[in-house]
Amino acid sequence: MPLTPEQEAEIAEARLHPRPTLRAVAEGMERHLYLAHPVLDHGFVRVIDYMGDDAAITQAARVSYGRGTKAVSNDEGLIRYLMRHWHSTPFEMCEVKFHVKLPVFVARQWIRHRTANVNEYSARYSILDREFYIPAPEHLAAQSTVNNQGRGEPLQGEEAQRVLDWLREDAARAYDHYEAMLSREGQQGLARELARMNLPANIYTQWYWKIDLHNLFHFLRLRADAHAQYEIRAYAEAMCGIVRDWVPLAWAAFEDYRLGGVTLSAKAVEVVKRRLAGEAVTQETSGMSKGEWREFEGVWG
Repeated sequence: MPLTPEQEAEIAEARLHPRPTLRAVAEGMERHLYLAHPVLDHGFVRVIDYMGDDAAITQAARVSYGRGTKAVSNDEGLIRYLMRHWHSTPFEMCEVKFHVKLPVFVARQWIRHRTANVNEYSARYSILDREFYIPAPEHLAAQSTVNNQGRGEPLQGEEAQRVLDWLREDAARAYDHYEAMLSREGQQGLARELARMNLPANIYTQWYWKIDLHNLFHFLRLRADAHAQYEIRAYAEAMCGIVRDWVPLAWAAFEDYRLGGVTLSAKAVEVVKRRLAGEAVTQETSGMSKGEWREFEGVWG
């Protein structure tokens, strides 16, 4: 289960006692505070704390740019200008701290984003719970034939069931041995920091993850993309809903210019110009590699 009854009770108690504050408050984010958003089979994402809102972004921009912002008549226009021209520091004025429960293999992919502050549950000091990520059948797929780090067609029938059975059996066996190594009858048992090495990568861990909005947008641009691995994308999509409520103006600009936009190389710009002029451009005459051309056609046809 994502949260224990004790944790649920603790969250309910915290939400019953709001505190007055003089700092900026984002009403949309207040609705998310402490609440756990379920992800995968046992995971979740929840907001522990945050700082700033849309106004904090424009405030910072106007301090640093001074008169340069007077041509922009409103906060929405200024935020869109900042996003459009890849300004970063105004978005760094907002921060958020998440509590995330996730499989270890997802955490190892996630930690590649080194622009956050992280504190993870320690299996040197504590015993990990018997909780493992077991994919839903529709998320079991063969290796992609065109992408070395992606999935292809879903597994079917007996093959899918065979993989699911192995995942469950291997996880259960590894945890049984983990428990046995920790506390054997009449013996001292193995140190926790050693016993953990036998656990599979689909066991769940937890961490606190604090990041500013600029770097969070970078994380979401990559991990909420349709090409991202499903498991980390599920977490990114949950976080997208939270950020949308927290900073709606910044989110709208991010969605328009980053999630829904594309970046063109100089060669791609030239191909678009040639096509608009009526020329039939092919991969061979474009100056692009086959991979570049495939990605270009994926957007422009």
